[in-house]
Amino acid sequence: MSEKLYIDVPIIVEGKYDRIKLDSILDAHIIVTDGFGIFKRDEQRALLRRLAQKNGVIVLTDSDGGGLVIRSHLRSVLPPDKIINLYIPEVKGKEKRKKTGGKAGLLGVEGIDADILRELFRPYSNKKRPEARGNVTKADFFADGLSGKENSTELRKKLALSLKLPANMSANALLEAVNLCCSREEYEESIRKIKER
Repeated sequence: MSEKLYIDVPIIVEGKYDRIKLDSILDAHIIVTDGFGIFKRDEQRALLRRLAQKNGVIVLTDSDGGGLVIRSHLRSVLPPDKIINLYIPEVKGKEKRKKTGGKAGLLGVEGIDADILRELFRPYSNKKRPEARGNVTKADFFADGLSGKENSTELRKKLALSLKLPANMSANALLEAVNLCCSREEYEESIRKIKER
């Protein structure tokens, strides 16, 4: 088995099976749009905007009409100069888990050969994974009063707003966003500032 490629830019894909496929060959943060679910989720779009502004994002959707619609939507909500568009080849067929193929009769990301995907991402890979971004844990959230305390919801809202994230994020979603967007020092500084107010 080949070693996983480390990609330090978040990757946006359509579905969970796409993520599973990429997880088998990449060491990367992979975000799923749940197909057209991205159209309804303000919180997810705000997180993607924040991630794109910081380091850019890679977009990899299926080659069919649905994939193109999702890609077009992402171009309308993310800074265009921060998007790296990768495209899978058009390969006729259907995924093994499906009874019938899609309307276009093409394989999606999950059905493309792992070696083809690996070569697609190779130009964007780093040889070595750096230390974890924020490395903030659920225990940190609890210790800092962001979960399990009487005013945790209010503190989470303040932290989210200070990081330019949606105020209504769940504790788990905020924790994921913090670890994607911040260094440990930035997180600690934000906590200190919101507690001083």
